[in-house]
This record gives sequence, structure tokens and C-alpha cells, in this order.
Amino acid sequence: MRTWKLRVLRQFPRLALSALHVLAAAASSALKSRAALQLENVALRHQLGVLRRSVKRPKLTPVDRCLWAWLSQVWNDWRSSLLIVQPETVIAWHRKSFRLFWTWKVQHGLPGCPRVSMEIRKLIRKMSRDNPLWGAPRIHGELLKLGIDIGETSVSKYMIRRRKPPSQTWRTFLDNHVKTIVAFYLN
Repeated sequence: MRTWKLRVLRQFPRLALSALHVLAAAASSALKSRAALQLENVALRHQLGVLRRSVKRPKLTPVDRCLWAWLSQVWNDWRSSLLIVQPETVIAWHRKSFRLFWTWKVQHGLPGCPRVSMEIRKLIRKMSRDNPLWGAPRIHGELLKLGIDIGETSVSKYMIRRRKPPSQTWRTFLDNHVKTIVAFYLN
């Protein structure tokens, strides 16, 4: 009888702590919204399902990972009910799914910019040759007035490149400047 009382007394702090934990969980659930409680139930039931179907170690499928990546986006308090994996793992799954989505989108979309027809390229070259003071923004605006929808960067890509006369070097500038100063003071 004495040993039984000692066992109960030793376990009393643990029992009291678990009772306090249950009371705190009940109090916090009373303050949570209905949607948050439903999401928490989904998360906990999912984890129980994973543990039931696993023999020794929890084995998560890609669907499980997608569910947790989705939960991490819609539910702010998702970390509190996560028990079978670490929150960093869920964040890594979310990043991986994001990368996979964009990889798929790039592979199944139309690659690159749409082609510019030869007629429009010739028109851009003619306009830049005939109007040497016009830059890409001005030619782009004129093309838009004509109803040709093309980007300004594409216009600058197809404009004629003019050779500019090479500017003087820094040394030449200084020599000329010194000459003008000397001529000023000598006169």
C-alpha cells in the first residue's frame, strides 16, 4: 500500500501538469474561430491517418506534403498542431512545390517573346534612318499611333545603330584646357 501511494505521489506533478495542459487547450479553443478549429481538426486527423497507415516511421506521400503546404498558406497557427514533422520541413515542401509549379509553367507555355515580323522591323529601321534625332520612345509612340503593338525594348533592338565619333580622351581634354587657360593669362 505504501509503494502504491509513493507511485501516485511521484506521478502527481505529471498528472497535474497534463490536466493544466488540457484546461489551457480548452480555454484557447474557446477563443479560436470556427474556421481555425476546423483547420486544426483537419490537420490533427490527417496526422492520425498518416500514423495509422505507417508501420514504424510516418511515411508521407506527395499529397500529404501538398496538404501541409496549403495549410501553411491558409492557416496562421498551423505550426501549433504539427506533430509528425518539423515546421521547417513544411516550409521546404512549400518552396519545392512553388519551384515545381513555375518549372511546369515555363515548360508548357510559349517560350520567349512573340516574333516581330520583317515588315515591322524594316519600318523601325526606316523611321530611325529618316529621323536620326528620334529615340526608341518616340518611334515606339509613333508605331502605337499606327496600331502596331510592340514593346519599346523591341523597337530599340531593331533601330539602326549609328557610329558616334569617338570623344576626346581625358588627357586631350586636360591639354586643351591648360592651353586655353595659358592663352587667357598671356593675353
